[in-house]
Amino acid sequence: MGADDKVSNKMDDLGGKAKEAAGNLTGDDSKKNEGKVDQAKSSLKDAGEKVKDAFKS
Repeated sequence: MGADDKVSNKMDDLGGKAKEAAGNLTGDDSKKNEGKVDQAKSSLKDAGEKVKDAFKS
């Protein structure tokens, strides 16, 4: 996995956590769920990159 991909995935994850926290603070379930979706996308991208790396080796 490239360093750019790692940084991008981590930023997506942190952004999702921030949205979820903001949703919790304000009681905005939509924002909270949006944050959870962003975190899930980040995890899936990270897993996909690991699979690609495994096949490169």
